[in-house]
Amino acid sequence: MTTKNSVMVFVQQDDGNVAEVSVELICKARELADRVKAQVSAVLVGSGVQKAAESLIPYGVDRVYTVDSRNLAHYTPVPYTKAVTEVVKKHSPQIVLYGATTTGRDLAPRIASALRVGLTADCTDLQIGDHQTKEQTYENILYQIRPAFGGNIIATIVSPERKPQMATVREGVMKMREPDPAYKGEVVPENIELGPELFTSEIIERVKEEKLVNLKGAQVVVAGGVGVGSKENFALIHQLAHVLGGEVGASRAAVDAGYVGKDHQVGQTGTTVRPRLYIACGISGSVQHRAGMDESARIIAINTDPEAPIFQVANYGIVGDLKEVVPRFIKAFRAKV
Repeated sequence: MTTKNSVMVFVQQDDGNVAEVSVELICKARELADRVKAQVSAVLVGSGVQKAAESLIPYGVDRVYTVDSRNLAHYTPVPYTKAVTEVVKKHSPQIVLYGATTTGRDLAPRIASALRVGLTADCTDLQIGDHQTKEQTYENILYQIRPAFGGNIIATIVSPERKPQMATVREGVMKMREPDPAYKGEVVPENIELGPELFTSEIIERVKEEKLVNLKGAQVVVAGGVGVGSKENFALIHQLAHVLGGEVGASRAAVDAGYVGKDHQVGQTGTTVRPRLYIACGISGSVQHRAGMDESARIIAINTDPEAPIFQVANYGIVGDLKEVVPRFIKAFRAKV
């Protein structure tokens, strides 16, 4: 079995726990690899990662390359760059994907620089297609799709002349598929020489803070936009989310206005969500916001403007003042329970 010209994913782990975005990327890599009749490979760096590596195979990985050392238990830039770069050089994937996390955003540019290849950051979609120049036609290359100019346009970027094509991808934008326990793959240990000169920094203490907002995992999201009117009025959004047992979301305009923190932002420049119920209050529905929530199972939109774009994706639309509608929602739900 060979993974030359494979689609490769850098798998981020913390204490042996694989980051969810890495599994999302593996599922997308499987889709891309099937388009170009290639295999899916992954590279996992850490300490004691055999079990974590095996857990990836059911998602469609043909080979997981592991670089396992006690010195690699936690991410440090220089040795991780060396390890991943050597694996990429050895196995020559045509595409390498990274999560657009703090780790991925730090590691990917270092590897791109070492390999002298291009890198597109913060992609929200990936596709396979052809690219025509005056001199040549490039077949089955990676379309790296991301918002640009502050999210006002969607850009498709290609880098066909050098391999691998590399991109970082935002969390939550790729669908995670169900694992197939019968899928056959293998874990391949890699022996990468990592001298002491690479370990120029040392982690003295790690402080972990639990994330207070879990938009990706929420079944109900109540989101407010700049149409809410003020930070004080945004309390209505919090109240409705509370009685429904959901999370509070927001448009970028509401975040920029200071109504709520950036952790609550939904959209291309925020979090992509797919809840069972999404209630959009005072959100006009720009294309950037809709891209982050239009796959919700049920969408209710509340807006005073009957022509607001949000109504184009809503299952139910209410034209009215949210300061009147939302309290009625709260009262009706409380009466029901």
